[in-house]
Amino acid sequence: MKLKQLESFLGDLQQFSNPKVELEQYPTGPHIASRMLYTAENSFGDVSNKVVADFGCGCGTLGVAAALLGAEHVIGLDIDLQSLEIASLNAEDLELDINFVHCDVKNLGWRGRIVDTVVMNPPFGTRKKGADMDFLAVALKVASQAVYSLHKSSTRDHVRKAALRNFNASSAEVICELRYDVPQLYKFHKKKEVDIAVDLWRFVPPKDKLEVHHS
Repeated sequence: MKLKQLESFLGDLQQFSNPKVELEQYPTGPHIASRMLYTAENSFGDVSNKVVADFGCGCGTLGVAAALLGAEHVIGLDIDLQSLEIASLNAEDLELDINFVHCDVKNLGWRGRIVDTVVMNPPFGTRKKGADMDFLAVALKVASQAVYSLHKSSTRDHVRKAALRNFNASSAEVICELRYDVPQLYKFHKKKEVDIAVDLWRFVPPKDKLEVHHS
């Protein structure tokens, strides 16, 4: 599927009608979402025929993009039931089989690396400090291949250190810098649209050490 075609499919998805401030619900726009998944697939082969989880999936944009690019199985996780209802409708409209799960990503009870790839646009942590790092910590525990995530460019050094030192990622690289338009969804936004620089990261999870038994 061509990038333009993917972007146009994503542009037709329903988004939040009443976004919740405390959950930092900003929709992942079709421009960013399409590039994120297109790059994951075409530069790294991390989507097609893979099991992909969308953490904090909201209305399902990233998960839908993964399914459109041929993921074998897609799981969308979110703490907000209303978002999941919209996400289900979006998947149905495109006749995509996506499994949506109502849960708090931070308390995910998954054991071991049960998905290949995690894609996410986590809360930026402006409302609740460290929320984005909580998501990343869990993602790096359950993905076997790669984690793709968006973080504010202003936090680049902090994100790199946390990933490599605290969460033992094998690698952490900024693939590209994007402009994230946060529409004026909330009353406290003074401007019509706030334009933030965000990094698209690709993290490779730690290689699980094989235990060596000396005889």
